[in-house]
Amino acid sequence: MINSIIKRVKQFFRALGAKLSADDNVYISAHLSPKEQKLFFAMEIVDQYHCLHVAYTLERLVIEDAQRIDREFLLRCALLHDIGRVKGDMSLFGKVFVVLITALLPSFADDLERKGSHLLYIYRHHAEIGAKKLQDIGLYREAKIVAKHHSPPSANDPAELRLLRIADDKN
Repeated sequence: MINSIIKRVKQFFRALGAKLSADDNVYISAHLSPKEQKLFFAMEIVDQYHCLHVAYTLERLVIEDAQRIDREFLLRCALLHDIGRVKGDMSLFGKVFVVLITALLPSFADDLERKGSHLLYIYRHHAEIGAKKLQDIGLYREAKIVAKHHSPPSANDPAELRLLRIADDKN
């Protein structure tokens, strides 16, 4: 529990200073098509920064992983895994609120979602929302990974999904 809290505090302070450099933009352009970039840049800057750092983490993990990994596919999934959250859906402080309320008062969070809380709906369903957006632009394989990136692990999960979860958890 303490490690989880420390991790969340670090995430918060990283998010406060989130911004993309010119090198980050070159990296994004190198790995995403114009349609994919449109989805990426529709996210809040904190989510863009997070997804970018998940991709950077995966760069290191793929080198360490002995399996055959479709590197470009994996990096595309990393950069797009949170596109179910867009600008205006959830500010940094809104995200802090839903993380805390979900962890500390789960029944209350459930009640709020049932009563129509947009924040909680997006927080809990952004993976499926993002997967639908990817399907809409023809990225069906990526959509399968993005849809499951918060699902409990399964023995049948592809290596790319397992690696994405690891990198997401580290960021």
